[in-house]
Amino acid sequence: MISVFDLFKIGIGPSSSHTVGPMIAANLFLDSILGQASVSDIKSIEIELYGSLAATGKGHATDTAILLGLLGHTPSTIDTRQTDLYLSPILVDNQLNLSGIHTIEFDAQRDVLWYDDTVLPYHPNALTLRAHLMDGTHYQQTYYSIGGGFVINDEDATNPDVDHASPTIDDIPYPFNNAAELLEQCNQHQLSVSELVLANECHYRSLDEIYSYLDSIWEVMERCVEQGCESSGILPGGLQVKRRAQALYLQLCAEKDQPIAQSDKLAAMDWVDLYALAVNEENANGGNVVTAPTNGAAGIIPAVLHYYRDFLQSYNQDGVRKFLLNATAIGSLIKQNASISGAEVGCQGEVGSACAMAASALAEIIGGHPAQCLNAAEIGIEHNLGLTCDPIGGLVQVPCIERNAMGAVKAINAARLACRGDGQHMVSLDKAIETMKQTGADMSDKYKETARGGLAVYADNRIPTATRGVSVNYSQC
Repeated sequence: MISVFDLFKIGIGPSSSHTVGPMIAANLFLDSILGQASVSDIKSIEIELYGSLAATGKGHATDTAILLGLLGHTPSTIDTRQTDLYLSPILVDNQLNLSGIHTIEFDAQRDVLWYDDTVLPYHPNALTLRAHLMDGTHYQQTYYSIGGGFVINDEDATNPDVDHASPTIDDIPYPFNNAAELLEQCNQHQLSVSELVLANECHYRSLDEIYSYLDSIWEVMERCVEQGCESSGILPGGLQVKRRAQALYLQLCAEKDQPIAQSDKLAAMDWVDLYALAVNEENANGGNVVTAPTNGAAGIIPAVLHYYRDFLQSYNQDGVRKFLLNATAIGSLIKQNASISGAEVGCQGEVGSACAMAASALAEIIGGHPAQCLNAAEIGIEHNLGLTCDPIGGLVQVPCIERNAMGAVKAINAARLACRGDGQHMVSLDKAIETMKQTGADMSDKYKETARGGLAVYADNRIPTATRGVSVNYSQC
């Protein structure tokens, strides 16, 4: 089981695999080099980007994320409003201050190398960082950003049978490797999915620490929706995509007390759309979001949680905690047995996974038993199978933002449909997860976050190719 502390992480947009992961890789590189030399021994640094990281790295600000990581910033603590200030000495003066203690010369045009036609063996999201030392030697490390902000190095990748995203936890009270085992544990011990996950989490951390973290995750999600509803303008990157959340929010507020809105049985869905749009516009703008389980699908779980908060009378803080714990179980199953990486299996691994997680969690909140929760998750995955990752221009904007709204509504419907049944379903959750993995393996690479197929090559001269040219500076918007 992957911990809730690993699956839900506070990071920055626009991408958990292309922005958060590379920044973490830069942090890890600086930490690892301390075992070989001192930071002050570094003469120069080269950055090599491969596969999907190179193909859509400009639109995802991958290079600038690495530079921010080399400066010593982390995804959870960086002030995204100040990134232009942080980057200015590098981009203007060619001066990179490693960890804030040692300055080297760095020319982004010369020292960042893009190999979009080269895919390294382990994963399509790969980067190599190389430090040339004063004594003429060099130290390098290759990292793989495997989705959701999870990062492993080349040494980790040599053992594919080990899940490096989370420590081995064979001694937890209720271990499970697949959905069938999860359901068996729940039934045998008369536990809900969230209760089982909480018991496993308590094996390593105190209840207060777990609850505090869950509350902080929900707080960031709420703040992200608020900021998205308060912000207007054009999203960065050159597509000229107009932010819609603020206008929709004002429209819905103005209509709330009108008879037509009160008689509309589906009015809640307009608000769910709003919540999802708000989060993913913040993500596209490089703001602070929660990987849930990725940035590209970051709006679905917050949107469904806000639906719970604003439209279900049973809402309380403990319910939010149960929701996130339940979602952790489903996300853990998908990540361990398939993938949550758009570059590996397409958007079915991002939006599909988030939809399944939110569906299962909401099913428990509205009274569903474990079998109904897993049925809801299966519906969420099944009806996202084959979903491609083909953002226009390599930017996480079109169709990504709107796709989150559709995924959130689908998750609510999946939960309601499952809870109207008895939990029995023709296709098991395990089979749906395996099918998603196989579908991703069969999917052409041009539909897996390479900006080379589908909507990504939309034939309009007004749309730039974000894989070339100047990187996006999200802090200026």
